[in-house]
Amino acid sequence: MQTENLWSHIIRIADLPARKPTTFDLAPGDKALAEIAAELDLLGLKKLRFTGQLAPMGRRDWRLEAHLGATVTQACIVTLMPVVTRIDEDLTRTFVTEMPEFAAGSEVEMPEDDSVEPLTPTIDLGSLMVEALALALPLYPRAEGAHLTQAAFTEPGATPLTDEDARPFAGLKALRDKLGKGED
Repeated sequence: MQTENLWSHIIRIADLPARKPTTFDLAPGDKALAEIAAELDLLGLKKLRFTGQLAPMGRRDWRLEAHLGATVTQACIVTLMPVVTRIDEDLTRTFVTEMPEFAAGSEVEMPEDDSVEPLTPTIDLGSLMVEALALALPLYPRAEGAHLTQAAFTEPGATPLTDEDARPFAGLKALRDKLGKGED
């Protein structure tokens, strides 16, 4: 049985005022921060805050405009030392009752506007917050001054393959060197 996560913050669309925006300000507690950090494989997560408003658009659609702020700690991809990053991202989503339909059997293209989503009876602001955080994380965090030098791995007793060996004409060079030695 799946339980609701600590960061979930569900809003029922039917409970929202239909003529004015609804503001929100989410700042998960320490336990929720630890759960989110574990979910996203972070070393640490502090000061997570998701603020904004959900406003009606026309008679049935809704628009979310929000700001995400967080301080995350990730492992450096080179040294595995902690790397602290400040994230400040704006998020816009439009929830519509009628999504564009695609012809059956035809090639499906992704819409250019990926901020449009189907409107459901509820919107989980907490899940949107975590999704936005996951998308904003640096893919390859690197500690200051860290750089990857050449690394070669192989089984014991074998010569490791280097970048030079993998070049297209490396085999021809070896053959030339071998043929050159036979002429002496």
